[in-house]
Amino acid sequence: MDERVIQGTAPVIDLTGKRVLITGGSRGVGRACAMLFARAGASVGIAYRSRQTEADATVLAVEALGATGWSEAGDLSRDEGASALRDRVESEFETIDFLVVNHGVWPPEDVPIEAMTSERWRQTLSVNLDSVFLTLRALVPLVTDGGAIVLVTSTAGQRGESFHADYAATKGAMISMVKGLSGELAGRGVRINSVAPGWIDTEMSQGAFEGEGRKRVEDTIPLGRIASADDIAGPILFLCTELSRHITGEILNVNGGAVLVG
Repeated sequence: MDERVIQGTAPVIDLTGKRVLITGGSRGVGRACAMLFARAGASVGIAYRSRQTEADATVLAVEALGATGWSEAGDLSRDEGASALRDRVESEFETIDFLVVNHGVWPPEDVPIEAMTSERWRQTLSVNLDSVFLTLRALVPLVTDGGAIVLVTSTAGQRGESFHADYAATKGAMISMVKGLSGELAGRGVRINSVAPGWIDTEMSQGAFEGEGRKRVEDTIPLGRIASADDIAGPILFLCTELSRHITGEILNVNGGAVLVG
């Protein structure tokens, strides 16, 4: 750790001169991460699939904080999408210090396994898992020695989620990737961890909060509230700082204690 931090002569979190790439960065948790990293002084690149208006707004907000920002559209579940993102990162940053893999989908419809179509299963795996593999394959070589990678998973990847076998399977696989890759990357001093949220108050979850849904969810959370995107971004930032320099291969649950009540 920087001796200035230990001695109290420098900010505890100062990412000036660092570069981060955030997938799914146009809205929700990704946007919250972009803003937080920019506030800490990092240059920020975001990847998104199709929402250009939101992506442009995020870049403008990053730049308003005095940080460098840019965005790249593409489908990361396809080889060409991941390759294009790698080329853009090399063009803008050459290398990156941090990689936050945040993109994904949660199909809101409850579907029992016997009724789940092959189309839904394959689509969820494509967006949530194939794209993570392709993104990591393309970008891990650009992460600097001593850098950090954070995958955003879910409590569903650890304890399952009834009627959402597709989603839980992808998040469980991502958690296994974190654990396996921690050994692969340790020789370069690159740490890889996961932040596993519970419910988050973002657009993706709004359907589940309709009617009495919000209260039902809140009643399952000991802290009594649903997480905001900022609640998730803070732990992600932490895992990219020197404060977490001896943490790798771990799953940081951010769920208000929900896993404690079954």
